[in-house]
Amino acid sequence: MAASIHFDSLDAFQVDSDQSVHLAIGMFDGAHRGHRVVIESAIRAAAEQGGLAGVLTFWPHPSRLFSPDNPVRMILNSDMKQAELEKLRIDFVIEEPFTRAFASIESNGFVKMLKSKIPTLASLHTGENWRFGKGRLGDVGFLNQLAANEGVQTYALDCLYVDGERVSSTRIRNAISEGRMSEANRLLGYLYESIGTVTEGKRIGRTIGVPTLNFPFEGDLPPRYGVYAVRVSREHGEEQLRAVANFGVRPTVNELKSPLLEAHVLEDCPFSYGERLRVEWEMFIRPEMKFDSIDILKEQIGSDIASANTFFKEALDG
Repeated sequence: MAASIHFDSLDAFQVDSDQSVHLAIGMFDGAHRGHRVVIESAIRAAAEQGGLAGVLTFWPHPSRLFSPDNPVRMILNSDMKQAELEKLRIDFVIEEPFTRAFASIESNGFVKMLKSKIPTLASLHTGENWRFGKGRLGDVGFLNQLAANEGVQTYALDCLYVDGERVSSTRIRNAISEGRMSEANRLLGYLYESIGTVTEGKRIGRTIGVPTLNFPFEGDLPPRYGVYAVRVSREHGEEQLRAVANFGVRPTVNELKSPLLEAHVLEDCPFSYGERLRVEWEMFIRPEMKFDSIDILKEQIGSDIASANTFFKEALDG
C-alpha cells in the first residue's frame, strides 16, 4: 500500500490487504510534538506486527458545531495538517467530517463502529486525556473496556512536557497569538508557517528602499501584530529566502481594515505577483507601532533588518 493515502471519511476507508491496522486518534491540530508521541506509538505497533499505521482525525473542530460564534482557531488548515502528518511515515490518514450525526455516536458504541469500518483494526492509540462519544462521556479507561470486548489493544500515551508545561495545541495557539514564535516552534517541532498569494500593493516600500511582497493573511490563527524574521519560499518549492516581515494593519501609512503580511526579502527576490508562497515564521522582533513620520518608520525598518540579519547569522553559526 502506498504511504499516506488520504480518506475523506471512515466510510471511504478501504485497503486491498488483510494486514492489521493500528490507529492513532485525535484532532491533532498542529501535528505537534505531543501528537507525534501518539502517532509514533501506532507506527511502532504496526512495525512489530507487519501492519498498517494510520491516523483518524476530524474536520472541522467540534467547536465549529457546538460554539459557532466562538470557535477554536486552528493552527493549521486541513491541507496543511495533512501535509505535516504525511511527514511521519504513516500509511494513511482518515479525516472524518465532524457532523452532528458523528457527534451523536454513543461512547459505548464507538469502538464497535470503528471495528465495523476497519475490520482488521488491531490497536488504538490516544493521548491519556482523550475523550470520545456523545457528550465526550468516554475516557481512556472506558475505551480500554470497549476495545477489549472487540479484541483491540489500546495505548494511552502520557502527555509530553516541555519547560515544565504540557505540550498542547492550546499552549501553542497562545504562543502564536502572543508573538512567542520561538516557543511555538519549539513545541510544534517545526516552524510555524502560513501560505498566501502575493498581491500588488501601494508600492510604498519601494519609495523608501524596502520593497515588499504583500500577502493577505489566509490562516485561521493570526499571530501577534508585529515584525518578524521569516523565511519565504514557493508553496511547493525548496529554496528558502531570508526576509523581515511586518504583520498587521500598517498604522503609519494607509491603515488597513484587515491584516497584511509585508515581507522584505534580504537577498535577490525571484517572486512576483500572483505566486503562492510559503512563509515560515522564525522570530518575533518587535510589536507593530505607529510612527510620527515616514522618515522615522524608515529608520526603524533599518533597525529591524539589522535585527533579522543578526538572527539569521546566529542561526547559521549556531
